[in-house]
Amino acid sequence: MPAGWIVKALSGYYYVQPEDALDAHDSAEAAIQCRARGIFKKKGVTPLVGDRVLYEKTENGEGTVDEILPRTSELIRPPVANVNQAVLVFSATEPDLNLQLLDKFLVHTEHAGLDTLIVLTKLDLLPDGESAVVVDEMELDRVRRLYESIGYPVIVTSSKSGFGLESVRAALKDRISVFSGQSGVGKSSLLNAVVPGLSLETNAISQRLGRGKHTTRHVELFPLPGGGFVADTPGFSQLDFVQLEPDELSGCFAEMRGYRAGCKFRGCLHQQEPGCLVQEAVEQGRIAPSRYRHYLTFLNEMKERKRRY
Repeated sequence: MPAGWIVKALSGYYYVQPEDALDAHDSAEAAIQCRARGIFKKKGVTPLVGDRVLYEKTENGEGTVDEILPRTSELIRPPVANVNQAVLVFSATEPDLNLQLLDKFLVHTEHAGLDTLIVLTKLDLLPDGESAVVVDEMELDRVRRLYESIGYPVIVTSSKSGFGLESVRAALKDRISVFSGQSGVGKSSLLNAVVPGLSLETNAISQRLGRGKHTTRHVELFPLPGGGFVADTPGFSQLDFVQLEPDELSGCFAEMRGYRAGCKFRGCLHQQEPGCLVQEAVEQGRIAPSRYRHYLTFLNEMKERKRRY
């Protein structure tokens, strides 16, 4: 029975990319439209985009998904399997760089156990020819250095000029990468520039609202020349912490993990407890104040959620 990858799920159909067609020039058109066997529904299992499956062709040229092979990872939001890298796309401007939202995304990718790449887009839209550009570029460089010091690779790009795109392509090779980020930051434009032959819909930013329309309606995998897939996912402007407990949050801040075991009290939430090594690291400049502020904001969100439910 042949194997393939589910590259799109839409209206009850699963589009399976045969493994032997991945290197074909027209691989995007080689996907087979399949239905899932009823046994999955009985077992309460739903095939996901990113699943490696065994399938069988039917007489009408379509097919059936017969077996889902073991997953290495599973995301709930967006619903996609076997991803091993998250690409968080945030814009330098239009909309303005939102570090609190970036940190919230990082909490989720850390909790999911994914490697994470940060891509900053729209470098070409920074103001030109004035002193303000120096301030903006200095701020962008400060952000880049902050997150690289934590351990996250950061690539600054311009889809318009092509700046940084080769670095993005190299980072995607032989990985299954999910692209996520706030709506309007240029995810689809970036993918169009990085993946030859793509023509994803893009929308301009609303000047009144300062954000873009969601141009991506469903999760879809796109094969990369030379190996790997990328997934464009629906943009979302907020995330919740349903799957996380308050005492797990600091473990999703990479720079805090090395300190929390040495705190005086077990279960320390790093707020006002005496003998807290995380607070000490913040005071000594070893943890960025902005990251710690966002940690406290997220912790309060989680506590409020627990009180409501």
